[in-house]
Amino acid sequence: MDVITTHINADFDCLGGMIAARRLYPDAAMVFAGAQERGLREFFMQSAFYAYEFKRIRDIDLDAITRLILVDVCQAERIGPFGEVATRPGVEVHIYDHHPNKPHALHGSVEVIRPVGSTVTVLTHLFMERGIHPTPDEATMMLLGLYEDTSKLLSHATSAADYQAAAYLVEHGGNLNTVSDFLVQELTSDQVSLLHELLQSLTAINVNSVDIHIAHASIDNFVGDLAILAHKIKDMKTLDALFVAVRMGDRIFMVGRSRIPEVPAGDILEEFGGGGHGFAASATVRDMTLVQVLEKLPAVLRRHVNPHWEARHIMFSPVKTVQVADTIAQVREILTRYNINALPVLDGERVVGIITRQVAEKAAHHLLESVPVAEYMNSDFASVRPETSLRELQDLIVGRHQRFVPVVENGQLIGALTRTDLLHHMVSGAVARRRQGIGEPGNGLTLKRRVVAHLLRNQLREPLQKLLFHIGEVGDFLGQNVFVVGGFVRDLLLRQENFDIDVVVEGDGIGFAEEFGRRHGCRVRAHRKFATAVLVFPDGFKIDVASARTEYYLEPGALPTVETASIKLDLYRRDFTINTLAIAMNRAHFGELLDYFGGQSDLREKAIRVLHNLSFVEDPTRMFRAIRFEQRLAFQLGRHTEHLLKSAVRMGFLEKVSGPRVFNEMLLILREPDPLPAIARLDELGLLAYIHPRMSCRSEINRLLAAAKRTVDWYELLYTGEGCQRWQVFFLCLFSGLDESEVNQVLRHLGMPPRYAEFFGPERETVHRIVHQLEWRCSQRRNLSNSEVYRMLRELPIEALLYGMARTEHEEARRLMSHFVTHLRSVVSLIGGRDLQSMGLKPGPRYGEILNKLVAARLDGLVSTREDELRLVRRLLAG
Repeated sequence: MDVITTHINADFDCLGGMIAARRLYPDAAMVFAGAQERGLREFFMQSAFYAYEFKRIRDIDLDAITRLILVDVCQAERIGPFGEVATRPGVEVHIYDHHPNKPHALHGSVEVIRPVGSTVTVLTHLFMERGIHPTPDEATMMLLGLYEDTSKLLSHATSAADYQAAAYLVEHGGNLNTVSDFLVQELTSDQVSLLHELLQSLTAINVNSVDIHIAHASIDNFVGDLAILAHKIKDMKTLDALFVAVRMGDRIFMVGRSRIPEVPAGDILEEFGGGGHGFAASATVRDMTLVQVLEKLPAVLRRHVNPHWEARHIMFSPVKTVQVADTIAQVREILTRYNINALPVLDGERVVGIITRQVAEKAAHHLLESVPVAEYMNSDFASVRPETSLRELQDLIVGRHQRFVPVVENGQLIGALTRTDLLHHMVSGAVARRRQGIGEPGNGLTLKRRVVAHLLRNQLREPLQKLLFHIGEVGDFLGQNVFVVGGFVRDLLLRQENFDIDVVVEGDGIGFAEEFGRRHGCRVRAHRKFATAVLVFPDGFKIDVASARTEYYLEPGALPTVETASIKLDLYRRDFTINTLAIAMNRAHFGELLDYFGGQSDLREKAIRVLHNLSFVEDPTRMFRAIRFEQRLAFQLGRHTEHLLKSAVRMGFLEKVSGPRVFNEMLLILREPDPLPAIARLDELGLLAYIHPRMSCRSEINRLLAAAKRTVDWYELLYTGEGCQRWQVFFLCLFSGLDESEVNQVLRHLGMPPRYAEFFGPERETVHRIVHQLEWRCSQRRNLSNSEVYRMLRELPIEALLYGMARTEHEEARRLMSHFVTHLRSVVSLIGGRDLQSMGLKPGPRYGEILNKLVAARLDGLVSTREDELRLVRRLLAG
């Protein structure tokens, strides 16, 4: 059986390509692999004549497919259920595409992939070569795809071949009026609203001298055709490169558009699980938050946006300078104040020399501080132009040993670069050299000879033991040193269960993951900028793999910049000493423990200690993690670590951290089995006050938190089958001491997604009002019926109900809420809308009224059987 298919979220190029492919494979069935974009769906709705040829996936026996024809796609992960078919032995794959072939792309026995503006163009040229004449309807649908993918033949990706294909299709009856009708669409109200939000968020970042714009939004409902909005923004603002990320429900939808070859949109969004070509691409992200996507995107851009490197790309500016008449004393002051090692010396605006810290210090040592710098500067130096190539810079800095290079344009100093700048540029993203042996002399690696192999055998189940053995086996095959690190090792030594395995490879971590995946049938999700990957096993189990790397912070609270390094430097970048332990996996050293920083000692002492004094300054979110580990493990902050933490709080370094990052740390704490001790510790150390100055654990909040803990534990023991977000209940308790405006202030500060903002804002006020009403009615000693309780509480989510139960101190009110959760909440009527329709009632608001009365009657014991309900309905209809 032959099947023609395309990528999920199909567009007009997919439609036109499939229609064209059908002429090449007349017996093939055309099947969409997933959903279609709104414009294509509307086309089918208004042009039903064209849709009858397409079949649904459920009508296809996937096992019967012997030949799969792929149009506008060459990646297994983008063709839904056909991905498994494409990789099945015995299935012949034919590919027609205009996207460049990716490293992990599918390959077929027939591949026609050409760098043109649309896949329709590829197939049209096959028609021209083979003398195939499309019908007018076919030509029209193909034109739709060609015009959409080339932005009406105006995009940068448009080639001469696209114009030739368009002419051929028009000659054979392609209707440009139809093309215009379907490609020019009015925006819906939801799209207009989303477009406004995207324009409000639009920002520009400069990546390797290229301006790239990023827009983002967060909405709960799905809004289609995000690509149309991206096109509008790009055209309205005349942007060279634009990336749009929108959270819709539980997914992040991304669209990339680029007018310039320096920004390969397809390669960039491939790192988010999507794809496309250099000028247009898309992705759907399921395993990250919008905040995470926006944090990751700049790093991915820096990896892929690589124009021709010149001095202007690497230099720093502005440059601190001195004049020829300045004294050595003045030079020393500037060098010390700005912590730099060299300065250009100017005569007016012209660079005439360079003075280094070493020369200035020696001159001062010889009591020459009052002498002008012109006397001792180095006047034998070379300067470069902004367009000087990287190769010339290497020759100058490495070959001629000039450590500081001024960049001059039209006789004026515009920047400078150092040997360190060049080195950082050259090694950024590179893979560290592999060592030949783990214990070679002189490599700086010392292993504690405590063997933990017996602990691995006794503590871990057999499948996990085999997995670790296979990790070492692949490392040996590749000649790479491989380690398991971090929390897994810590908890192993503490005899606690932890299945979160992190693997660090001294060398190419992604190459290791790919080799392991080939051997053991795992999927590999690679993040090449960070030299990391995730191994996904068939049962869903995951292992994180990373190249050994180091990181540095450009400023307090900023996200780190990462460079590959040795295992020792990799461990040094971690947060606390107890998380710096590693176990060797290679066979010759299996089970040997690396402990460079006293992790074992701190485990024995039950102490949480940072590795260096600036740890909380560089990443203030570590303060939250320190408290989380302290309370989870029943450890204590080391005295010096606690001092550093308090100092960082006092100096306000948390203010430099984005609210969403703090929110994520709070989530981790509130999701702990018992977050109360950690919350109290946060308050003690002044971290709750960062969230809001009036947020604290005073006595009434402590009482509420304790009650919430008991209530949540009680609910989880009920095993109702409905989950409960415990953290939301505890957050509501922390908000209890704040008024509505203060809560809204916190929500904005933490950057909470709209669905949470609604819950903690208006929903919180609703709970307070309902609990107050319930307490008042109970205090009147009036017996409330089940239906009355149901009407009051039925709209509240379970988290709000549990918070209400914890909040009230009225025993009867708490009993009624408990009764509602355990018995009343799940009550429904036995008859429904179809029954009412069969009894002659027309659909309308009356349905809801009658069904509500049926539920109320059942709650109050007035009906018990289906016949009882039918009799009640008849009475209601008669009345």
